[in-house]
Amino acid sequence: MKLLTITIPCYNSQEYMSHAIESALAGGKNVEILVVDDGSTDNTLSIANQYQEKYPDIIRAIHKENGGHGSAVNTGIQNAKGLFFKVLDSDDWFDETSLKKILRFIKYLADQSIPLDMIISNYVYEKPSLHKRRVVNYRSAIPCNKFFTWNDVKYFKMTQNLLMHSIMYRTKLLRDCKLELPEHTFYVDNIFAFCPLPYVKRMYYLNVDLYRYYIGRDDQSVNETVMTKRIDQQIKITKIMIHSLNLESISSKKLQSYMLQYLSMMMIVSSALLVNEGSPENLAKRDELWHYLKTHDKKIYRLITTRKFGLPLQWKSELGKKIIISGYHFFNRIFGFN
Repeated sequence: MKLLTITIPCYNSQEYMSHAIESALAGGKNVEILVVDDGSTDNTLSIANQYQEKYPDIIRAIHKENGGHGSAVNTGIQNAKGLFFKVLDSDDWFDETSLKKILRFIKYLADQSIPLDMIISNYVYEKPSLHKRRVVNYRSAIPCNKFFTWNDVKYFKMTQNLLMHSIMYRTKLLRDCKLELPEHTFYVDNIFAFCPLPYVKRMYYLNVDLYRYYIGRDDQSVNETVMTKRIDQQIKITKIMIHSLNLESISSKKLQSYMLQYLSMMMIVSSALLVNEGSPENLAKRDELWHYLKTHDKKIYRLITTRKFGLPLQWKSELGKKIIISGYHFFNRIFGFN
């Protein structure tokens, strides 16, 4: 059995996908690499097939009709044979030393039949054009190098949300919780890092800088201009997360608190982008999003509004909008790599 399935969703990725694949190959025969070609129109599939021919025991090239990033991840989950499951975007890469450390740990779990639902590791923002790098670690938030549950976590800072880059799930857990990401939609990584969490009971954090997250392409989904153009998709993902969060079904108060914080960040980003653009249409979308949250679950709305900057983000006066925009750009300068 493979220890880890690494799914690499690819769409017209011919210029950079080899770097991602080569970094994953450092795992040797302990990993299964699924290169999922999502209906590309360039040489992506050809490159994937070449790698499969060269490494038939490690790499599988899968071609499918275009369905977006979420559809490619769904395909990876459906085809995965590894004990754990990890997504690596085609323009990102792994630190090879860190990957080997994690695989040694997974082998230990497998040899000792130790149950574990999620492995957490650090990720690194990489912006080569500005020689800029920032490591996101979780040392202050969760126990390091030991098994733990949600009751053992401390406080996650605003910059410490668990993202797709920092987590790998037990493959069976993803199938048991019936995770299915929406097709033809951006920002589905938020659903991947959010919706399965109530099923996660036992975790382990390795303080290694595994995932290298490339920032810098003009067409990248996290580019502010691109995010503003795709704001309807950001809203769609936020609404899916609102709909999935049921506080009554989550026994751990600390998990409740963390998921509220994550959802709050989604509301903050959506609201700030809408107000920053400033058109009457987008201001109306901001109001509708908060109304959606309030009508779906008044308790969650109240908790976010009273504790998570919810009231300021709903200000409608010109002064209020200026404060929101100033705050957005302030935090983006501190935390953002757009």
